[in-house]
Amino acid sequence: ALPIYYRHQTAELDLNDSELSHVIEIYDFPPEFKTEDLFLVFATYQKRGFDIKWVDSTHALGIFSSPVAARDALSSIHPMVKVRPLSQSSRTVKIKAKACADFLQPTKERPETSAAMARRLVTSALGMRSKQTKVEREAERQKLQEAREKKRLEAKQREDAWEGR
Repeated sequence: ALPIYYRHQTAELDLNDSELSHVIEIYDFPPEFKTEDLFLVFATYQKRGFDIKWVDSTHALGIFSSPVAARDALSSIHPMVKVRPLSQSSRTVKIKAKACADFLQPTKERPETSAAMARRLVTSALGMRSKQTKVEREAERQKLQEAREKKRLEAKQREDAWEGR
């Protein structure tokens, strides 16, 4: 009789469509492809948020900002790559997805930034006077104020939507 560890069979790794629904498998592309090549294939999704996690030389995980974007990518046809949902992926890909689940969160667009605070900190730390004109400072202050107001309005709209107003 064989020892127990020889008879051990691993259970099929089950990933249903609701788990990691914003992630798809990208496969069957040339092994020479680099990250930039895959980004070019999915260029239309980069502005909304898209990232790649490599599995091996011909398999990668495409991480989208939402399940809707991932479904949209699944329905598009690419001559050099194939795509499928994680639930239909190979065992290796599923294992990689499960192992990296914490790092496969939906990507979010980076918020617009301003160099005003950094400029103020550096000039004051160096004991220098700012070379920024009063008009430029006012324009920057106005831009920051508008961004704060926009953020406040979005938060209010979200709250109103939850409250049914």
